[in-house]
Amino acid sequence: MSLRGAEGDVAIPGLLRYARNDTVFMKIFLLCFIPLFVAMDPIGIMPLFLGLTSDMPKRDRQNVLNQSVLTAFLVSLLFLLAGQAIFKVIGIQLADFQIAGGILLLVLAVIDLVNPSKVERRPDRSVGVVPIGIPLIMGPAALTTLMVLGNQFPFHWVAIALFVNLVIITASLYYANYAEKLLGINGMQAFSKIISLFLAAIAVMFIRVGLQIIMK
Repeated sequence: MSLRGAEGDVAIPGLLRYARNDTVFMKIFLLCFIPLFVAMDPIGIMPLFLGLTSDMPKRDRQNVLNQSVLTAFLVSLLFLLAGQAIFKVIGIQLADFQIAGGILLLVLAVIDLVNPSKVERRPDRSVGVVPIGIPLIMGPAALTTLMVLGNQFPFHWVAIALFVNLVIITASLYYANYAEKLLGINGMQAFSKIISLFLAAIAVMFIRVGLQIIMK
């Protein structure tokens, strides 16, 4: 059976093969995107960003946003590129890092669920680099997730997922004022708690997969 096209007959098996490839590519992308999205927690960062930039004029707030996203991008890219080399030099296996990273993510998730405060000091207009860029956008949870993903999937898929998440972060912080009016600070904090639960679940998955690899 075939389909008639402009170039002649197109075999149905060929179309199915392309469809399967697209499904596989989408699955790989989502496996990279979702853990990073949960670890970076764009909704949870929004009330913190608003609190840290509340006294700034619009132009200064935009500069802070640009600084924070650029800082997060450079640090994460460096960490992603150097992470695999560090693994090889030290002799760390993927299973080792999955278990250690899973434990770290689980601890961070539990701390965030118990203690909502992520920032303990009131910074000035250099807030774009620290603490918004590091460690709010790209903190231990995101860096750990990035390292694990970088050793599980091809570099370009992890880089694409990272880029898309940074675009979402940029958009969420840019429109943070509108989200505050729509959901309120309490609503955004409640959503952040849900994100922390997902982060804990992903941490348990990392630990489980690492143990399975070691026990084989």
